[in-house]
Amino acid sequence: MNKNDTTKSRILDAAEQLFAERGFAETSLRIITARAKVNLASVNYHFGSKKSLIQDVFDRFLSDYSSGLGAKLAELESESSDELDTEKLLRALVSPLLLLEKKRKHSISIFMRLLGRAYAETQGHLRRYVTNKYGFVLVRFTLLFQKAYPNLSNDQIFWRLHYTLGSLIFTLAGSEALTDIARVDFKRSMQIEEVIEEMIPFLTAGMKA
Repeated sequence: MNKNDTTKSRILDAAEQLFAERGFAETSLRIITARAKVNLASVNYHFGSKKSLIQDVFDRFLSDYSSGLGAKLAELESESSDELDTEKLLRALVSPLLLLEKKRKHSISIFMRLLGRAYAETQGHLRRYVTNKYGFVLVRFTLLFQKAYPNLSNDQIFWRLHYTLGSLIFTLAGSEALTDIARVDFKRSMQIEEVIEEMIPFLTAGMKA
């Protein structure tokens, strides 16, 4: 890794942590450069603008995640509607997240917090960017749910996916706090994989309701 790659990675590392903690509007480039220990010119050189930096932060997660999810969806797209079920689809959704976690520790919680921020804050440029670049993967995922549950209308599919993804994002964004609660209150040592295993039956039941 050359010096430029190291500088860019440090900026991305600092930016994703700060955006997750403070939000996009409350995180200035000066705060990011102070955390990354670089000068403002480095941010302008590597990213050009704060909007581009935000997009690159999401790219770092979504490029790997969408690739992994796409491979899982390709396997499921060859199955008949009778073979498909909610649990299979949810496991296809979360398994690429676990690969992100293996690649970089705490990736899941940071990624989920960023998604929550993107949903709650006014970041029209980010929604357009993500939709244009990665929206096709979510469309494939939605089509598989429609294939598995042809008796549900499009709006029923939309709301059930909305509640399911919202629950997933909220839970995994706070996964570190949840594992602490499990350890202190229930004397149970849990990994992120076990948090997901606890969640999947609940979400599956909700999708089928």
